[in-house]
Amino acid sequence: MTKKKTIEEGTDSNKYLKWFWRIVIGGVILMILPFLLASWGALGVMPTFEDLENPESNLATEVISIDGKTLGKYAIENRTPIKYKDIPQNLVEALVATEDERFYSHSGIDIQSTARAVLTMGSGGGGSTITQQLSKLLFHGEGSKNLPQRILQKVREYVISVRLERQYTKSEIITMYLNKQGFLYNAIGIRSASRIYFGKEPKDLKIEESAVLVAMLKNPRQYNPRREISKKKSLQRRNVVLKQMEKKEFITEQVKDSLQKLPITLNFSPEGHSDGYATYFREYLRDFMKKWIQNNPKPDGTKYNLHRDGLKIYVTLDSRMQKHAEEAMQEHMANLQRSFFKEQKRNKTAPFYDLDKKLIKITLDQAMKRSNRWKRMKKNGKPEKEIRASFNKKVDMSVFSWKGDIDTIMTPMDSIRYYKHFLRAGLMSIEPQSGHVKAWVGGINYKHFQFDAVKQQKRQVGSTFKPFVYAAAIDQLKLSPCDSFPNTPYTISKDKYGMPQDWSPKNSGEKYGGMKTLKNALANSVNVITARLIDMVHPKTVVRLAQSAGITSEILEVPAIALGSVDLSLFEMVGAYSTFANKGLRVDQMMVLRIEDKNGTILEQFVPETDEVLSEKSAYVVLNLLEGVTQSGSGRRLRHWTKNPDNVVTGHPYNFKNAIAGKTGTTQNQSDGWFIGIVPNLATGVWVGGEDRATHFYGIGKGQGASMALPIWALFYKKCYADTSLRISQDEFEKPKNLSIKLNCSKVSSDDDENPLDDEEPQF
Repeated sequence: MTKKKTIEEGTDSNKYLKWFWRIVIGGVILMILPFLLASWGALGVMPTFEDLENPESNLATEVISIDGKTLGKYAIENRTPIKYKDIPQNLVEALVATEDERFYSHSGIDIQSTARAVLTMGSGGGGSTITQQLSKLLFHGEGSKNLPQRILQKVREYVISVRLERQYTKSEIITMYLNKQGFLYNAIGIRSASRIYFGKEPKDLKIEESAVLVAMLKNPRQYNPRREISKKKSLQRRNVVLKQMEKKEFITEQVKDSLQKLPITLNFSPEGHSDGYATYFREYLRDFMKKWIQNNPKPDGTKYNLHRDGLKIYVTLDSRMQKHAEEAMQEHMANLQRSFFKEQKRNKTAPFYDLDKKLIKITLDQAMKRSNRWKRMKKNGKPEKEIRASFNKKVDMSVFSWKGDIDTIMTPMDSIRYYKHFLRAGLMSIEPQSGHVKAWVGGINYKHFQFDAVKQQKRQVGSTFKPFVYAAAIDQLKLSPCDSFPNTPYTISKDKYGMPQDWSPKNSGEKYGGMKTLKNALANSVNVITARLIDMVHPKTVVRLAQSAGITSEILEVPAIALGSVDLSLFEMVGAYSTFANKGLRVDQMMVLRIEDKNGTILEQFVPETDEVLSEKSAYVVLNLLEGVTQSGSGRRLRHWTKNPDNVVTGHPYNFKNAIAGKTGTTQNQSDGWFIGIVPNLATGVWVGGEDRATHFYGIGKGQGASMALPIWALFYKKCYADTSLRISQDEFEKPKNLSIKLNCSKVSSDDDENPLDDEEPQF
């Protein structure tokens, strides 16, 4: 009986043991099976080896200046990946200490953290490692709110994490993770986040700044350091990160305590297309790249995608000069606009002169039809009557002002008239020897005024065209700056050039008499002498010279072009003037140095075309004439304080002492103000005017090129000279050897004025 009982007990014990092992083995199988199924793809498509090697990404195309700064990006996601060596150690330490303290000891899954997360149902902290978070970011994004589906996602994350750990080093995983994370405000990846929140590259981040960005990883919106509602939470979370760094002995307790006392200091620099520097240039470059992409397919025949393929476009612009140029423009234009608004208070047809009510209505009507509102409503099939009515209904809007955008209520038609009041400006700088465009300012504010005044716009150039007439005469007739001509009325017969009538240009103020040297005549824009010169060499000669210097617009071969009746772009004019500074050799404007793919492979390098336009001696003589403009002519306010007839000091304290060759220009009714100035290694042109030619200052005092455009040039060069790293020349222009042409006109007898007007308005 006892024996039988013992046998039965042994049998029962074996039975229980078998069931125990069945349960254990079954549990293990149940635990392993989902991972096996996931790895086999039974729970959804898994990434292949190739997918892991090249995870799909939208990489921003980056525009990089000649001094290595990012000017802007073209992107669906504003993300430019960086390498591990460019990530500061303090950022890596903050990340590991806060997000995955056993990162360097696990193989993708931290069993300890996972167990804690399961036992506490997530209340004890998340169990996801950095590798798991990366797998989620790369292959399915936000986790599902459906529990069964989320569990399946988690299983797939575990499998992908193990594969990632096998395929990549820990450094590579950290780099991929930081390059993929989103930080709000169109900041995808740590480089964009660093630039947008702190205005610096990641390698320059301080410990407390790195801690702010790591703090955002938990929940970017909840710990947003910029929003007032979440600033306190952001600070608290940053201090938690610093505490974790101290716990892991990455920083000392003393360092932690001192950093926790600091406020969060941001240098918020958004990177939208309308933000940052060189916005107008970047829009030009977008069109350039569209054409380049069409003509330069990938090796497999497909087209590059400007917004996804992570191209790098290296451009000639210098970020420092671009910054100086934009600041100079803003500084002067804000002051000039105040003067213009003040004048318009007395103008019953503001902001227009020379237009009757009918023409004003036509002008505003044309602007209405060009507006985005009109185009949008037209596209949506709205009838014209309804569209017109909408322009007279008050709506909420934000409008531009030099003190910042203003939220207001007005009708769209009133806003059109309001914007017509604003004077526009353009600036372009070129290095004559290389053709490199160094600065490009296409307008006063890209967000509100998107028409580019550098390349898109063509306006009447006025007296800035006269140097081409003088250059043709000097090159063809071997004239000297000291040669004199009568300052008397001059008429060109209509029969000579097939004109409808005789042409008799007038001097500004109809001042005549005596003889004038070419140097004085150009310095003071004496129209009758310029007309005499173009008649001597023929308009065809002048046109050919201007075109060989780089002007591509059509120019009529008529005498009136001598006074600048032709419409040209700032881009053309500065390029052509650069020929004088480059010893008569034209070098085409160059904006793009090279284009690389995301791996740094050079796709194309660019070299400008060159051509000889003038002899070196003729080019130098023209520079000598243009120096006279800034020494005693319409550009003399660059030099020093001056005294008016009442012996009162006036003028502008620019006080340049170095060689400057330049020319002012003012068109009829002060519609356009120009100044193009050259030093040996930099040529810069500035244009200022209204959108419409009828928008201008009433008098020539404020409306001339010397008042509207020259100050921007002067402020820009002051900033460039102060920035010694730019090495802008203050030397004399290099004089050709064996120059026999007479340049010193001090002993020439003439009736040259000692106190000329600042500028001359052309009298066609």
